[in-house]
Amino acid sequence: MTTDILFPPLTNFEPTRETLHWYAKALAVLPRVHAEAHPKWWHVAFEVQPDGLYTKSMALPGGGSLQLKMDLDQHKVVMLVDSRETAEFSMTGGMTATAFGDQLLAAAASLGLTGEYERHRFENDEPRTYDPDTVPAFWQSLVNANRIFAEFRATLSGEPGPVNFWAHGFDLAFEWFGTRMVAGGENVEYPSQINLGFYPGDPTGEPYFYSNPWPFEADQLLGQPLPAGASWHTEVWQGTILLYDELAGEEQAEERLLEYAQTVHELASPALR
Repeated sequence: MTTDILFPPLTNFEPTRETLHWYAKALAVLPRVHAEAHPKWWHVAFEVQPDGLYTKSMALPGGGSLQLKMDLDQHKVVMLVDSRETAEFSMTGGMTATAFGDQLLAAAASLGLTGEYERHRFENDEPRTYDPDTVPAFWQSLVNANRIFAEFRATLSGEPGPVNFWAHGFDLAFEWFGTRMVAGGENVEYPSQINLGFYPGDPTGEPYFYSNPWPFEADQLLGQPLPAGASWHTEVWQGTILLYDELAGEEQAEERLLEYAQTVHELASPALR
């Protein structure tokens, strides 16, 4: 993993990113069934740790616990039983997402875990491409984004959510919750919020950071000045965007990312309290 810059260029990362995305979705079906459920679905998210992406812990029928680790240094998925490595699955062999998920579920079944898994989330029979040389830059960017998000999170009032990596969207994010409640369907209310996230791109778009208030008060927010490189975004989703390439290779990347997050929070949070 590179160490000289916070956000190295993500060069030629497609289609390896797509492979990681499919494999991550295969991992996530297990905690969706077996991890302790959380009302905000945090139990299906991964945690960024120095040596990989970890699922939440899952209790085993005979005692003990299971976690899955996506090791982006060694390019493999590891099964951990009571923190001990018991099996590993290489991500470099071109295995389809369906086959990769099948082997994970079979290994879990050998430990006594069975359930109604949402296989549609990972089933895809296209051969997968994985270039190990393109992964270190992504892993470096993810670890540093996670650290900076946690640093910003610690400055916020209230009880913001944890920094999570989401397999379904293949993005890193956390939410700050306001005190304003917003009506939803079936007589349910939801807390207002502002998220801060990092999206590493897809075949149709480039990577970016985002911060999106909800509800989005367009008449109050649009036109308000944002830090250099950031802009308001209203196509498909509403919020703000800071393209990754604005920070790639920048010595002041951390300061600029924190300024971006702080500015959006200061502009949007008064209407959400």
